[in-house]
Amino acid sequence: MKTPKYLSKGSRIAIVSPAGYINPDFVASAEAYLKSAGYEVEIGPHCLGRHNQMASTDEQRLADLQQAIDNPKVDAILCSRGGYGVNHIIDKIDMSQFEKNPKWIMGFSDITNLHILANKHGVRSLHCQMAKAIHNNPDADCIKNIFQILEGEKVSYTFAPNELNRKGIAEGELIGGNLSIIYSLQGTDFAIDCDDKILFIEDLNEYLYHLDRMMLNLKMSGKLAKLRGLVVGTFSDMKDNASPFGKTAYEIVKAHTDEYSYPVGFGIPVGHIDDNQPLVEGGQYRIEISDATCSLKMI
Repeated sequence: MKTPKYLSKGSRIAIVSPAGYINPDFVASAEAYLKSAGYEVEIGPHCLGRHNQMASTDEQRLADLQQAIDNPKVDAILCSRGGYGVNHIIDKIDMSQFEKNPKWIMGFSDITNLHILANKHGVRSLHCQMAKAIHNNPDADCIKNIFQILEGEKVSYTFAPNELNRKGIAEGELIGGNLSIIYSLQGTDFAIDCDDKILFIEDLNEYLYHLDRMMLNLKMSGKLAKLRGLVVGTFSDMKDNASPFGKTAYEIVKAHTDEYSYPVGFGIPVGHIDDNQPLVEGGQYRIEISDATCSLKMI
């Protein structure tokens, strides 16, 4: 895997909106924050647009993203938000210049599409908070850690033990993100490749039975069988039917991974939460799960 050039003062970050439309105040706050940190910033021409629930038309969103990918003066691309829409353009993105001049792609949720795409082209990317979080709490550790990573530091996390954990130690390439996006790409040219890797997953606002369906899909397609490890982030605001499903989100994940032997850690601070910590997609990590300690460390 190629690591994009690390950032330094004067590096240029492009802010684009390849998915949902964004509150302009959030972009303004992100721009101000990045400039105060010493970076140059450019805003995509259609970043603040709106076409129904998306930020401008498919063609306009694609044009902004493609321009940022191809521009040799851009060192990193911050997606303003997730929402929905990257799957409308993922098959139209030209990655030829990206392979020659890799740069950091930053974001999470619907931006999982772009992380999987970058990974398929052999380039690391950063699963992390976006403009709204910078606007709401620029001093948060999860924001500071983004730029520590982008400037070449190794950031690691410990999290509380969980009774559903499976103990063990594993090292390998980390990949993953939003489970709904991973599921939606199954059966396409963009399906995730997680064989011999550490997978991490998170999700938001899904019915428990649908989470079960997604986990069954990953299991029956062989995606869970060859992992080195599994790290489970938050499953926020999950929903149930009038007739209860009978398991929590974590219990559903555990049920579909019980037959495997790799370590599984629940509760890492990743997902649709304020403390959404950054992870390098394609980076090398070590997971350690024991009765007393759970950690995910960059190596």
